[in-house]
Amino acid sequence: MKNLGIVVAAAFVALWSTGFIVARAIKPYADPNLFLFARFAGTAAVFGVVALTARAPWPPRHEWPRHLIAGALLQGIYLGASYWAVAQGLNAGVMALLGALQPLVTAALAAQLFNERLPMRGWLGMALGLAGVTLVLAPKVAGGVSMSPGAAPAWFVVTVSVLAIGSITAGSLYQKGKLARSDLRSALVLQNLGAAIVAAALVVILQESRWVSAPQLWLSLIWCVVFLSGGAIMMLMWMLRNGNAARATSLMFLAPPLAALQGYLLFGETLAGVQMAGFALTLIGVMLAQWQGAPKLRPGLSSGLAGAGRSTHNP
Repeated sequence: MKNLGIVVAAAFVALWSTGFIVARAIKPYADPNLFLFARFAGTAAVFGVVALTARAPWPPRHEWPRHLIAGALLQGIYLGASYWAVAQGLNAGVMALLGALQPLVTAALAAQLFNERLPMRGWLGMALGLAGVTLVLAPKVAGGVSMSPGAAPAWFVVTVSVLAIGSITAGSLYQKGKLARSDLRSALVLQNLGAAIVAAALVVILQESRWVSAPQLWLSLIWCVVFLSGGAIMMLMWMLRNGNAARATSLMFLAPPLAALQGYLLFGETLAGVQMAGFALTLIGVMLAQWQGAPKLRPGLSSGLAGAGRSTHNP
């Protein structure tokens, strides 16, 4: 199980980091929420076929709304709000820095909701991870709240960005409740449907319609359907269900540094020495956050939580 967890964690980080690159790649060809709708709906369709072919068990009908809500929080609202804020002129580096707060918020809330306790080295790792991400994104953050002409007020854009982080945090914690008993394949279908509903609503509200058919756009869509909203989200769900929520989400600290490295290799973006130092600091921080034993539980609750962990069936 431990070796499987390491493999899943490494694969998750590698895939999740490509989301930053895809967002840049599709910008000339499609409006963001229209692309997100196609992404979520496509993932639901593909994994629906997978679940039906494998005869995966489906959650009881009365639990479907919970899965729709979880998907709306984890992907629909989070990505829709983030893409909108960047389209309004918010620097993508600032958005990524706000996203780096999510593991810290998750750790704090998980301690209260699920009795998951991070040792001191875990909190130190979180702090180092945030510091490392800050260094990696420092060259891109300057002027991050100067909005585009005709955009919404800066305070409103920043507020929406913070709400986006709250959404993915809530979606991550929601996975550890009753939803943890559901088969991951069928749960992934329902949760992507929930995200697609949010994206469709944003398409209508924002009157988005731009879709310029191009190989780069379709390749990006296929990648997102199979590997991001499919594989990466499934892996995240698996890690959240089978381990400590704070440890699982701390891996997201590695996404911005890896995205900076990918931008350097694919688009010729500059990669300064301070960014390389930040990458190393982030790696050390994540290693500290991950290097710990089982979470300490309050007396009398360990058996119940352990049973919930075993009841699960990944990304």
